[in-house]
Amino acid sequence: MAVEPQAVDQLEQEIAGLDALDAVRSEARPKRLPAIWAAAWPKLAGAAIVIAGWQAVVWTHWKKETVLPGPKAAFQEIWAGIGNGRLTEAFATTMRRRVIGFGLAVLIGTALGVVMYRSSFMRRAFGSIISGLQSMPSIAWFPLSLILFGTSELTILFVVVLGAFPSATNGLLNGVDHIPPLLLRAGKVMGAKGLDSFRHVVLPAALPGYVAGLQQGWAFAWRSLMAGELIVVIAGKKSIGTELHFAQDLLDAPRVLAMMVMILVIGILVDAVFFASVERGIRRRRGLIEVGT
Repeated sequence: MAVEPQAVDQLEQEIAGLDALDAVRSEARPKRLPAIWAAAWPKLAGAAIVIAGWQAVVWTHWKKETVLPGPKAAFQEIWAGIGNGRLTEAFATTMRRRVIGFGLAVLIGTALGVVMYRSSFMRRAFGSIISGLQSMPSIAWFPLSLILFGTSELTILFVVVLGAFPSATNGLLNGVDHIPPLLLRAGKVMGAKGLDSFRHVVLPAALPGYVAGLQQGWAFAWRSLMAGELIVVIAGKKSIGTELHFAQDLLDAPRVLAMMVMILVIGILVDAVFFASVERGIRRRRGLIEVGT
């Protein structure tokens, strides 16, 4: 089999570039703290502006403070809930459900994506169905889920998985679709075939699209979970959604806003700490951003 010089040269250049990046990584470590601060302060400034705007609306007396309390009342409610352990238990329950549901969605979505990548028939047959499921509002699944599983953990888990797995599948397929053919040919030249080709060539090359799909799936799982916890109240189970549900029933505005702040903060932290770090790592390995940033 003839070896394509252009493909081999490109692969050798990529390997050399990765080696060079690894060699200077230790020199870039002292810059890590300034880089973290550089990334964090705009987000903190944005949060401060939002809180200031919230307080300004309260000061206009557009609504009574019993209906629209200020940030101080909401944060005091959060602090009190953490102090008595109520919010700690609710947070633990919600995050456990989210991690289990999202983990199952990733396993199912990734396995289905691999099958559809390997079989053009499967992709033609089910590609539009997966896209339709991705665009379907997750709350529409709850009537069926309640009929199937009643008021139980499975009811919530069922909807979380259905809301998140299509994004993992489509993310993997979109990543694969944007792999340069030259890179696949280079992998064949180097002897990568079958499962080895998928593991060492296809999956790493498709990683940016796959991670973007996982990030979207995580957001869909979060929305599905919050809808589930608001609708399905399980006796003896505290969660962020049930705290919000009961606060609304009691017309407890500070508690409602406290739960909404917690939901927002959790979403921001997961995106900023986990997915942003993974994305920066991928871009750094590919030489798209400076090492140490």
